[in-house]
Amino acid sequence: MPKANVNGINLYYESTGRGFPVVLTHGFSATHAMWAPQVSLASEYRLVTYDVRGHGDTDSPPTQDQYSADIVVEDLFQLVKSLGINKAVFGGLSMGGYISLRFYLQHPETVVALMVMDTGPGYRNPERMAEWNKSREEMAKRLETEGMSVLEAQARAAGRQEVNLGHKSVQGLAHMSRKVVGQHDSWVIQNLDKVKVPTLVLVGENDTQFIQAALYMAKTIPGAKHVVVPRAGHPANMDNTEFFNKTVSEFLRGLKLPGRE
Repeated sequence: MPKANVNGINLYYESTGRGFPVVLTHGFSATHAMWAPQVSLASEYRLVTYDVRGHGDTDSPPTQDQYSADIVVEDLFQLVKSLGINKAVFGGLSMGGYISLRFYLQHPETVVALMVMDTGPGYRNPERMAEWNKSREEMAKRLETEGMSVLEAQARAAGRQEVNLGHKSVQGLAHMSRKVVGQHDSWVIQNLDKVKVPTLVLVGENDTQFIQAALYMAKTIPGAKHVVVPRAGHPANMDNTEFFNKTVSEFLRGLKLPGRE
């Protein structure tokens, strides 16, 4: 299994294809495997997926101070540099979309375009942020007391069969829920208008939690393209793979990216 030693951890990744790099970040409690329906992208692009800190086959450091949104962004930055990637398209779903936005704001010179999917930019309103963080704390505590059964039950409730989620550390996921999925500043939402690269904002038509957030981002990010994925909920890339892949492919081709490396 390919692993890169970055930012003090061993990070699992997969890199397939030989075209211009497209780097995708998964959502909370998922792994790189959530992007399996998008493997066709590797026929035209170098597709890089990975397991975020605390997830899957990537290390899960033991203490909370080893987790934050900026630490996870640094993991990603060091990963792409270790793979010899100086510029790429970055995208992500849910937590991964937020990480991609934060990555751009820290490393704009590395990002040619953004794809943010079924995600939000955080909160300005302190009360809304506190409400969100309360739910993230509750998830963390459930993971610590009930274990992986929490995630397995969620998968079954969503009608999915992939209950063997491939994680090695419940505590790592709990730390991620509190420190990364939980919101601890308003930096991203306050700087959306600073995004100066082509941006695709995707959201499933049934993803009620993020429909308004997607619309807000599309209106605030200059020139962003807003697409609602029909017959799809939160994991839009899995719920309507054909439409999702067609939309992403059209967006990437419209960028007129350099040919094979």
